[in-house]
Order: sequence, then C-alpha cells, then structure tokens
Amino acid sequence: MRPIETRFLKQDDIDALLTLEQTKWDRDQAADASDLTARIQAYPQLSIGAFDTSSGAAMTSLFMKPISVAQLRSAPDWVGCARVEESDEEPGNSLFGISLSSVDAESVTAVFEFFWPYALKHGWRDIYLGSPMPGLRAWKQINPDLPADVYMHEMHHGLPRDPQLRYYYNKGFREIVACKPDYFPHPASLDYGAVIRGHIPLSAGNPLWRHVPLPWLKRMRHLLFRLVRTS
Repeated sequence: MRPIETRFLKQDDIDALLTLEQTKWDRDQAADASDLTARIQAYPQLSIGAFDTSSGAAMTSLFMKPISVAQLRSAPDWVGCARVEESDEEPGNSLFGISLSSVDAESVTAVFEFFWPYALKHGWRDIYLGSPMPGLRAWKQINPDLPADVYMHEMHHGLPRDPQLRYYYNKGFREIVACKPDYFPHPASLDYGAVIRGHIPLSAGNPLWRHVPLPWLKRMRHLLFRLVRTS
C-alpha cells in the first residue's frame, strides 16, 4: 500500500490537481485552474484531496458545496448544481458533490473516511452527486424504445447494472433521485446524468455530534466508513 496523505486542499495544490484532472477526464470535462481555485476559495472545508507522499501526486480530489433541495430540483444540469456562487437561500443540511476525481481506489476510501468526522461535527446529513451512466449507450442499442430511467434503475445480482452507479452504490450512494437528460457532455451516457444521494452514517444524531470533540470523532472514522459499506 502506498503512503497517502489526506487533507483539505490549498492553492499550492493546483498544479497537482490539474494533472489529476487531465489524467482522469476529457478536455471538455476537466476543470481548469480557475475552476479549482474558485472551489477551494469558496468551500475550503469541503475541498479534500489525497496525495502520494512519496511523489506528491494527487491521487483523489473531492469538491463539494452546500445545496438546498430547491436548488437541486431547479437546476437543469450539472453546471447549475455545481456553480460556485453566493446564495441568499438557506442550504439546509445537504451537500452537492461537484467533482470526485481519482486514479486510486484506496485514496477514495481515505478521502471519505477523512471527511465523515467533519461532516458530523458540522451537521451535514446527506450528499448528492450527478453520475454518468457509461453503460447507457450500449443498452439503448438493444432497447431503443425504453427510456433511460429504466436502465438507471436496473439491478443485476442486487447491484446497479450500470458500472458507475454500481461504483457509487458501494460508496454509500444508494438512493436514485432523478434521471436528467442533457446533464453533462458524456457520449457513453448519451449526455444523461443520474442524480443520486448518499446519507452520512449516524448523522441522525446531529444535535449530539456538535458537542462531541472532533478528535474523538476522528477516532471513529474507520467504523463510520464500514457503516457506509454495509448499510
């Protein structure tokens, strides 16, 4: 196992993050330096990265923002959900995952484990994501008359048929909220996106966790992530 450092992101990380973006995403999907800078400046406690300590390379980045249910429903696409902007509307207890980029599965686990104690301390209850469905195009070739949301809900051996939805399912994002056409450019998904939701484990005890010291919550983080995987 390679040594990994997991922490909140800083402006000094931009170059490493750009390399990760360019490795993981196509040109029209990758964030540029101004996007990354704006996210870190606007949401410093919701921008997290995992780095290979031997090389300094960024292995995983996770960017989130507060969002209200009304904002989530009114946004027609990913850009509307992910836009970095000030809002007069109370966001409530929900987050939207702007971006999860990774080249290493272990570091994804490390990032989520890192965040859970802070999420409980702050009072966050759930996280929404917009996911591509890379198996949709091939499925539509076989089922041209069926709508995309049929595929989105299809299960195989108790897991989502789509490989990306299956990946997020195993990370705790098990509730499908909406199927959105023209959500973001992704040819294999026919530009559809699935809006999915994951509940932060033990967040129902919100009033309690605000009074628990953060170091104690950090000691619980391995247990918290196991709850995500088994709930």
